[in-house]
Amino acid sequence: MESNIKEGKTAAIISYILIFGPLIAISMNSENKNTFASFHIRQGLGITLTFITLGLTISHFDSVMIAAPMWVFISVLSVYGIFTAARGETNPLPLLGRFFQKWLKFL
Repeated sequence: MESNIKEGKTAAIISYILIFGPLIAISMNSENKNTFASFHIRQGLGITLTFITLGLTISHFDSVMIAAPMWVFISVLSVYGIFTAARGETNPLPLLGRFFQKWLKFL
């Protein structure tokens, strides 16, 4: 288990970089599937999809009062994910993490 975490840690951390991170991590994990990396790739891809969805929705309002909380929310989730991946843990993200694991289980 420890070697599994060590091998997948780089891909796991990269997966939390918005938009391009999950794509890079998916390609890094494509040949030798690593369960630790796959868990964090699902979480990182979920954050990216949430960011895009909220961004498209909020962009119609053109207000900092609406956009700032979205940025804080996405940033907190990303930082939390990076730290859990760096510590070698598989804790789902608060609020949405369990849904990301269910919805993106094909990864």
